[in-house]
Amino acid sequence: MDSPSNATVPCDFLLQGFSEFPHLRPVLFLLLLGVHLATLGGNLLILVAVASMPSRQPMLLFLCQLSAIELCYTLVVVPRSLVDLSTPGHRRGSPISFLGCAFQMQMFVALGGAECFLLAAMAYDRYVAICHPLRYAAVVTPGLCARLALACCLGGLAVSVGLTVAIFHLPFCGSCLLVHFFCDITALLHLACTRSYADELPLLGACLVLLLLPSVLILASYGAIAAALRRLRCPEGRGKAFSTCALHLTVTFLHYGCATFMYVRPRASYSPRLDSTLALVYTNVTPLLYPLIYSLRNREITAALRRVLGRQRPGQAPSRDLREL
Repeated sequence: MDSPSNATVPCDFLLQGFSEFPHLRPVLFLLLLGVHLATLGGNLLILVAVASMPSRQPMLLFLCQLSAIELCYTLVVVPRSLVDLSTPGHRRGSPISFLGCAFQMQMFVALGGAECFLLAAMAYDRYVAICHPLRYAAVVTPGLCARLALACCLGGLAVSVGLTVAIFHLPFCGSCLLVHFFCDITALLHLACTRSYADELPLLGACLVLLLLPSVLILASYGAIAAALRRLRCPEGRGKAFSTCALHLTVTFLHYGCATFMYVRPRASYSPRLDSTLALVYTNVTPLLYPLIYSLRNREITAALRRVLGRQRPGQAPSRDLREL
């Protein structure tokens, strides 16, 4: 390990990417390209379907924002990875500028943070729809959804800017080789010359704001929902409410589980290969699963998709039960 005296600030970085596996590059390229195109197609279909609806339930605005976040999320990381895989000339790593690396990390954190806050807002929406169904239309208005959506984006942006400034003020050593395929926080912290626990405090603070705070709100919402379902005597209504909540909980566990495992750890436990493998799943597979396990299971969206694809007559209207959104 280089000493802090050998640090260069700022310095350009080298993304190692998949250069360790030269023989697997064509297979990885085709695999990532297929997943990326499917992710873009699925999320774009949802955006088009929601835009084509003459009237939209408030929950559909949240689903639309979720698809927009996932669309941008995958565009921040995957296209560069595909370019690196298609240019095998860089044996040691693909160069990325200091500012380019900072921008990529900042956008990655901002979009991930916005999704954390959005999942909490969606949990609140489920709480009102199930615990106070008669007041749902008066409480969860399109104006409230728009304000919550804006707050989610601004919250993620504010945290990402603060974290990016803190990380990129650290001194980096030697050749600045990042053992990763994008500028991830853990890889950058591992590359920093200093080994003080104070360097991890910005990441800890970001995790508290982006992971702990929304998790508390989600748990509180679902605690109230569970209490309401226990008092509900109609098995059919309980089953509908449970199936709707199960979809949101699946997305929540995927997002928070991966983020917690990747970032709520001491720097000493950092494993470059393990983190790169998990990040490959986190940035490619989960954005593809979200539309499949959540949005495309929504009756309003599936009916709108049929209209967009010409498989449903214009006069055929879907059921509009708030609990089935």
